[in-house]
Amino acid sequence: MSQSQPAPLLAVRGLSRIYAARGLGRGSTTIVDDVSFDVAENETLGLVGESGSGKSTIGRAVLMLPKPSAGTVRLDGEDLTRLGSSGLRAARRKMQIVFQDPYAALNPRMSVGAFIAEPLEVHGVGSRAERAETVADLLRKVGLDPAAARRYPHQFSGGQRQRIAIARAIALRPRLVVADEPISALDVSIQAQIVNLLMDLQDELKLSYIFISHDLRVVRRICHRVAVLSAGRIVELAPTERLFVDPRHPYTRRLLAAIPLLDPAAERERAARWRDEAPDGHGGRGPLVEVAPGHFVARAEP
Repeated sequence: MSQSQPAPLLAVRGLSRIYAARGLGRGSTTIVDDVSFDVAENETLGLVGESGSGKSTIGRAVLMLPKPSAGTVRLDGEDLTRLGSSGLRAARRKMQIVFQDPYAALNPRMSVGAFIAEPLEVHGVGSRAERAETVADLLRKVGLDPAAARRYPHQFSGGQRQRIAIARAIALRPRLVVADEPISALDVSIQAQIVNLLMDLQDELKLSYIFISHDLRVVRRICHRVAVLSAGRIVELAPTERLFVDPRHPYTRRLLAAIPLLDPAAERERAARWRDEAPDGHGGRGPLVEVAPGHFVARAEP
């Protein structure tokens, strides 16, 4: 008898986000439309797509920033969409976010130590001395000297600021971290360091990530599975290597075709193969259909 799969850490079902347009008679705009996915414990799920595809909106809606317009978001089996303010405050100990811009994310008026300790203080974790020791430990975890706690954000480089933001995000030992374009504002020479740090912290703290990015090379390195978004809907969802080697949706192929190959002949062969392969009834924005184990593609709508 086969064993059942463990329940996912995060289960998102039918998530939608609709924004009301400003002004009389302007209607509304659907940014995210009926999105469903899971994130397992200690897994990194990548969200990719062009600007405006809904990646960041999904990441924030999962954290109830703000609540989605429709759908359910279950973390450890608890539906976050049904929680009031006090329940959400408790649930947020389990989920945090790392923003894109490390320059805007840090409060310039707070010392680094106060910034990292703030969530501990808000949730009443430890005494003042214990929080100071926790901050020192967090700074070590992200590769900074504990003496940095006494300094202010303007005294740090962009990469160091992102390390500080990550330290704050893991202060409460969350289960889930949404990393929203966490390296796109950094120098290329620093990006790999931050990616390696995130992977090391995942191994050490058993974190799960939703990793939002437009950099497909980084996504291939850090993510276990990838969801491809187009105009607010998931059009393909697959294990990372399978997605990169055998993309089934034309939109996914267009995204991957933008990654140049070192061998021009291989690039031409790839383009010809993807052009000639029929989509086999897929390639639309309809329901996701499993075309291989764990590989889902949106079906063409009739």
